[in-house]
Amino acid sequence: MFRGASAISVDAKGRIAMPARHRDALQNLCAGQLVITRDLSLPCLLVFPMPAWERLEQDLEKLSNTNPVHQRIKRILMGFATEIELDSAGRMLLPQVLREQCGMTKDAMLVGQGKVFQLWDAGRWDEQIRVDIEAHGTDTAELPALSF
Repeated sequence: MFRGASAISVDAKGRIAMPARHRDALQNLCAGQLVITRDLSLPCLLVFPMPAWERLEQDLEKLSNTNPVHQRIKRILMGFATEIELDSAGRMLLPQVLREQCGMTKDAMLVGQGKVFQLWDAGRWDEQIRVDIEAHGTDTAELPALSF
């Protein structure tokens, strides 16, 4: 289970270092084999351990090739999907096209979302959190029942 937000830097070559607290879990789960793609609606990237991606990919393959909504989902998720691997230093190279898709600059945020990560430009992350907190006060009718 991946949780928490980590401030990270994108180096001049477009690499990020996976925070140490996640490296062992990723090595055990997928030998450092990941898939990175664009989010469907948010200006961020999604980073999947390979087993989680393979489950999603099976679901995507079941979608219709003639339904416009299904086509759009497949075009975004599968069309941008890129296999990456953590190197011996725990770094991964972010493809330039994906960095451009989410406006990635030098400062980034890696955010655990359970079985996957979101990867945000730090400025866009701050703005999204501001929007989310403001919306939370008005969208209470749609809240699921949560136990604290």
